[in-house]
Amino acid sequence: MYDMIPYPKKSSWNKGKLVCQKRHLKLKEVWSIRTRLDLANNLRELTMFNLALDCKLRACDFIKLKVMDIAHGKKIQSRAMLIQQKTGTPVQFEITKKTRTALQKWISFQSLRSSDYLFGSRVIPS
Repeated sequence: MYDMIPYPKKSSWNKGKLVCQKRHLKLKEVWSIRTRLDLANNLRELTMFNLALDCKLRACDFIKLKVMDIAHGKKIQSRAMLIQQKTGTPVQFEITKKTRTALQKWISFQSLRSSDYLFGSRVIPS
């Protein structure tokens, strides 16, 4: 019938590696990233980076943020609240002034409405 082809056994991807939580970014590294994004005029990535630092949400919650979650009308709120998908617990976070400024620029640049996602897909056009 069919001949079985023996495959060599592969070792696991993490064999011999230290697998654990990554170390936190240092303040110097955070400012370095912000400066590079700002100099590159990469408004989307700068806004995402700033908001991610402020909210500390999981990626699955972060990408589902809508304009209405952080703004009322044209004004970006200083605090926002969101229910986490994984735990179902509400999380309130502060939005810093620098992040509010970046969000305001991003929303007006993209002409986003309150029902739109803050950061739409770069692959699938909206």
